[in-house]
Order: sequence, then C-alpha cells, then structure tokens
Amino acid sequence: MNIKIDDIVVRKSYQKDIFFVVEKIEWVPKKGYIAILSGLIQRIKADAPLDDLEKISREERMQVIQNLEDKMEKRRRNYLENCRKRNEKGERVYIGKILHLDGDRRYSEKSARYYRRIGLDAVVRNIAERQQPYFVRNLLQKYRPDILIVTGHDSMLKNGVDYHDLNNYRNSKHFIQTVQEARKWGKNSEELVIFAGACQSYFEAIMLAGADFASSPGRILIDFMDPLIVAEKVATTDQHQYVTVFEIMEEIKEGMDGIGGTGARGRKKTISM
Repeated sequence: MNIKIDDIVVRKSYQKDIFFVVEKIEWVPKKGYIAILSGLIQRIKADAPLDDLEKISREERMQVIQNLEDKMEKRRRNYLENCRKRNEKGERVYIGKILHLDGDRRYSEKSARYYRRIGLDAVVRNIAERQQPYFVRNLLQKYRPDILIVTGHDSMLKNGVDYHDLNNYRNSKHFIQTVQEARKWGKNSEELVIFAGACQSYFEAIMLAGADFASSPGRILIDFMDPLIVAEKVATTDQHQYVTVFEIMEEIKEGMDGIGGTGARGRKKTISM
C-alpha cells in the first residue's frame, strides 16, 4: 500500500465508514508506521496502522465533496432569499460578527468561503486546537465579535471507557481552556455567544467552562457544517428572539446528540428604512 500524506482513505477495520485525509505518517516502536487522520467532512481525529487503510477512488472522493458543496449552496440560496424578502419590506439589517477558530486548515478555508458567499461578517483563523487558548483573547480584543466558534477535530481515545475522564479525549481540554479564556473577555452570552467542540467532544465540561452551545452530547461524529450552522443561526436571528437547541437540531444531521446547549439571544438588528 502506497499511502501518502493528503491521500483520502478509509479504515478497513471500521467497515470503511468514514473518509479521512492522511495528515501525517509516523513511526511508532512496536507498532510500525501509523497514519494520523482527519475526517474529510466530519470533525474527527484518529490514527490507524497503514495496513488498515485503503485509498478511495477519485469518483468517490468527488461525490463526497460535491454533496458538501450542494449542502452549502442550498443554505446560501435560502439565506439570500430571506435577505431579498427583508429588502422588499424596506428593512436594513445588521447581523452579528463571527470569530471562528478552526484547527483544520482545509475546514478554515471552506468556512471562510461559506461565510463570504452568504454575506456573513466573519473572521476565520486556522489555529491548532492546542494553541487556541493562547490566541483567543488577543483575537477577541482585536475583532470584538458577537459570536465565537471554537472547533477543529476531536475524538474519544480508542481505549477510553469513562466519558467523564478528560484524558480520554484528544482535544476537549483545549476547547475547554479556550472557552475559559474567552469568558475572561466576554463574561456572559449577552456579551459573547460561544460554541465549542468537534466530534465526540466532552460536552458537559465544555458547557461548564462557559459555552452556550457545544458538541457532542451523544459522543457522536458531527459534520463540518454544524458549527457554521450555529454561527449563522445566532448571527441572523433577531436580537429580541432566543435561539434554542431545538431550533438548531432541525438543521443538523444528528440533532441533539450532535449539538446541545442552553441557547442564546440572536445578534441581528433590524432597522426600518
């Protein structure tokens, strides 16, 4: 098997259930060569022996990417249609500003493109999960957003059995620390709405750190788009309305197993012209 960095692969031992990108290949004593993997469309981190990996065909890869593009385009059209209706009513709208920290470079680029295409006011920064706690307060001070998205990749370790042991999660501790740092800048949801987490993240601990929304109550995989949907929903909901997880779960694949939280007030301000 000629597995290389940036190849798109599946794991044979997991019935080829998830498409991954090969991030790194490392030599591990007594185990041999191990690939460090990131989900192609899901926010999960994993590792696997090279002999457990199988490349997918170009056609399969293109189909998965096209499905994601179609989903993004559908949301863009819906958003623009809502904007058109508001313009017909003679309303001027100011939407909430978003600061999005993402540990995945490819996802950062896709997220920035999505926000730009639908006209959201968003700043996206590709910062590794472990570095996010050290950068977040300076970035908050610089951009002064209404909404903070803290995400990237996460997962429960293969041998982890205790859901309440932080050491059983790859990146949850970094998301928790980032939320704690962010709350030193924005004390509550009226000052700053926070979503944090990725696949299988330690939901309860992230919420206790001060998040308004987080993943993943069901310790399941979440989609690349899920944090963006939370950001969009809060940014475009009127400031006099409350965004609940019940509204958000209607728009994400896994519902309340994927995203939970206490909710927050919307950040859109509408002025009649």
